[in-house]
Amino acid sequence: MAAAPLTDDPLLLNDWHVVARASELAPGAVRSARLLGVDLVVWRGEDGIQVWDDLCIHRGAKLSGGKVKEGCLMCPYHGWTYDADGACVGIPAHPSQKPPPRARTRVHPARVLYDMVWTSVGEPSGEPPPFPEFSDPAYRSIPSGPYAFNALGPRVIENFLDVGHFPFVHAGYLGDPGHPEIEDYEAEITASGVIARDIPIWQPDPDGTGRAARVLYTYEAIRPLTARFTKAQGEQRFTMIDIVTPVDAGHSVAWAIMAMNYAFDVPEEKIRVFQDEVTAQDLPIVESQRPEMLPLDLQAELHLRSDRTAIAYRKWLRQLGLRYGTS
Repeated sequence: MAAAPLTDDPLLLNDWHVVARASELAPGAVRSARLLGVDLVVWRGEDGIQVWDDLCIHRGAKLSGGKVKEGCLMCPYHGWTYDADGACVGIPAHPSQKPPPRARTRVHPARVLYDMVWTSVGEPSGEPPPFPEFSDPAYRSIPSGPYAFNALGPRVIENFLDVGHFPFVHAGYLGDPGHPEIEDYEAEITASGVIARDIPIWQPDPDGTGRAARVLYTYEAIRPLTARFTKAQGEQRFTMIDIVTPVDAGHSVAWAIMAMNYAFDVPEEKIRVFQDEVTAQDLPIVESQRPEMLPLDLQAELHLRSDRTAIAYRKWLRQLGLRYGTS
């Protein structure tokens, strides 16, 4: 029996997802994207950024291969031209013929927030997840990614929420094999998701600055595929949000933003390279995990006290009824 399409999961179908970084879309730029197995075209015209089905109604060519002309998107195959509302307004082979009403592409909602292009292939309610540090003048925000995973989103997010792997996967960065102990902590499910507060960890290089420190982690899962942490060193705060886009049945893309209220003397690129290296260490581990789907039955895998955040995350996903990437 064939697997159900990802769009059968109403929880993700009607949520907001990231498909591009807005600052990378110059006027006239056209990009392809994929969300929940649906091919999309993302382009910037005179009316801003648009997200449509990547399909010309005429002969099924991908509009992402086309170009922007006079505020419209032109199909690369026969030049059919679509306006900002997704309606075909010109057929070059028959310039005097008015395009039929059904000659249009499906237009999806598009929002730009945190320099990210958010969309949905369903009917989203509410707003994309909050990240107040992005607009806080006390913080410097640094984007990183996107990072492509040959893995499903729940596995990617659970790895993000996991502190026990630091000494082994991120030795010399976020942990030390000589100090693998995780002190006891609590994780709880709230009305807004999962939170685990003040987990103490000693890290050789907690933020890319090269300065070792004992930090306190607070983790939050705020959407099924969006999580954030804040690591505190006294008054210093390093915050990161991880937003995972479910591309299709075997692939995910993680978009990250880091925000810091200190170390303004450290070049942005150095901190971004640090995050690139940390994620490169995570990739082969997450991609190797079996089963690929995250088991929500807590009897399926073994758990320890240090796994409390992951346990709460799995319980929360079960409460929400998430189908994608879970078993």
